[in-house]
Amino acid sequence: MTMIGGFIFYIVAVVLLLIILASAIKILREYQRAVVFTLGRFTGVKGPGLILLVPYVQQMVRVDLRTRVLDVPSQDVISHDNVSVRVSAVIYFRVIDPEKSVIQVEDFMAATSQLAQTTLRSVLGKHDLDEMLAERDRLNEDIQRMLDVQTDAWGIKVANVEIKHVDINESMIRAIARQAEAERERRAKIINAEGEQQAAAKLVEAAEMLARQPLSMQLRYLSTLNVIAGENSSTIIFPFPMELIHLLDGKADKPTE
Repeated sequence: MTMIGGFIFYIVAVVLLLIILASAIKILREYQRAVVFTLGRFTGVKGPGLILLVPYVQQMVRVDLRTRVLDVPSQDVISHDNVSVRVSAVIYFRVIDPEKSVIQVEDFMAATSQLAQTTLRSVLGKHDLDEMLAERDRLNEDIQRMLDVQTDAWGIKVANVEIKHVDINESMIRAIARQAEAERERRAKIINAEGEQQAAAKLVEAAEMLARQPLSMQLRYLSTLNVIAGENSSTIIFPFPMELIHLLDGKADKPTE
């Protein structure tokens, strides 16, 4: 009976030892770190690989260092020019300081999500609708920079922010379409006016040149008559320039040598 009791005691001791060893030995992957607490006090960050903890004296919190993707739910935003839109975004961030991510904030995922929502509304509310639609890259950088400053105290690095959708109601879409059409018409009128201005400038330049040489004007007149005469058209009567008559009379009055 004593031998049986000793054998049972031995089995129980071995089992207890295995349980203690199992709770003491931890294996962390390359992207994991362990924030270790000894009797409730922070004593360091360990990992990756095999680490040993004192059972019931030391506890650890696993922290994943990989980049995480966080979808920011659609937010109602009123732009600087008083247009109501719904904006959604996605955030890429990762833990760079495991100690801060565990000690400084209770749930860094929830905290980052809430901060992203408020920051998105705050930043976009300072810009007009046209800027939201045309300058997303700059707005992404502004949101990322503001988030990164605020999450630094939690050991979080915000790597990138991307605005996914800017949803506008139907009436605003029609207004934007009308505005775009008006802008195209304005540009067409400007281009047409610039063409007329250039043509008028060339006509003025040609008139000045012809004014300096009266004979050139008469030759131009005769050239125009020759062009019209070559066309299949009705008979056209043109006044004969008196200057040309005087010029011919002057030549006829000269004595021939």
